Amino acid sequence: MNRIQNAFKNKPIFMPYFPLGYPDLNTSIDVIEALAKNGADLIEVGLSFSDPLADGPVIQQATQVALEQGITIKKSLEAVKELRKRGVEIPLILMGYYNPMLAYGLEKFVRDAKDAGADGFIIPDLPVEESDEFVRATGPSPLPLIRMLAPTSSSERMEKIARNAKGFIYLVSVTGITGERKTISAGLSDLIADVRKHTNIPVCVGFGISTPEQAKEVGEMADGVIVGTACVRTIGRSENPVEAARGFAREF
Repeated sequence: MNRIQNAFKNKPIFMPYFPLGYPDLNTSIDVIEALAKNGADLIEVGLSFSDPLADGPVIQQATQVALEQGITIKKSLEAVKELRKRGVEIPLILMGYYNPMLAYGLEKFVRDAKDAGADGFIIPDLPVEESDEFVRATGPSPLPLIRMLAPTSSSERMEKIARNAKGFIYLVSVTGITGERKTISAGLSDLIADVRKHTNIPVCVGFGISTPEQAKEVGEMADGVIVGTACVRTIGRSENPVEAARGFAREF
């Protein structure tokens, strides 16, 4: 938690997403290192899954490639450990779906993630009503389960989720899957204000942010900006993914 708290000392933060194993494991480690050392304040490290319910076609395709390349939870955690050995000091939040974590074993997953140097978890398909088992597995671990809220969340649900949230709130800016949008969602400022009625922890906005200009606009309202699809697309299309990652992070 200390690394997460330190990251928010200079707000708004820039949080790119990139999946381990894409286009291959070694390149993805190099890419995440490049993002970390060229402007990212926190990185959402993707754990690939065959049925990524929240993700659009760009991230779906990237994670499918990673699976075909043989990425696993174990290899992903070893990659996080390697990033720490390389001197990456910013928070690394593991973003993945619940089924692979269950198959790995929840307590073992949390323990190995902590040992690897991860800082927390984002699990899009784990609603708060079904999260007690995972929260118990974290036990005394300082690694938080990052809670998600969306435009469809009622005020009562916002209060329920935000009341005990740790680390930061991941606020989905649109209804639908990940992907680039031409404009920022109307009413985002009001949505952020509604969330802040229920919590004092940082609020980060993701889904649909695709340009530095949009990131700046969102950053004037939120504590952090999450950029996934644009990051994966830009780096994935490049003949030199690591150099593309450096340029992408610096631009944002």
